[in-house]
Amino acid sequence: MYYTYMLLTENNTFYCGYTDDVEKRFQKHLSGKGAKYTRANKPVKIVYKQEFENKSDAMKEEARLKKLSHAEKLKLTL
Repeated sequence: MYYTYMLLTENNTFYCGYTDDVEKRFQKHLSGKGAKYTRANKPVKIVYKQEFENKSDAMKEEARLKKLSHAEKLKLTL
């Protein structure tokens, strides 16, 4: 299984990504080894997670999320 996920950062921005293990990936972000963006914008919590059967579909969802406005991303977390 693969997952698309979205993190909320300390400065109220969102980071979107995909992985096969969301919790492990979140811990990498917290340690500063996850992504350049999350080294500069410390993640606070996982606010969105969706499961997919294959990597391709997870990547497509990640691309879709990245195109959303901040307000649209916020609606997904409620």
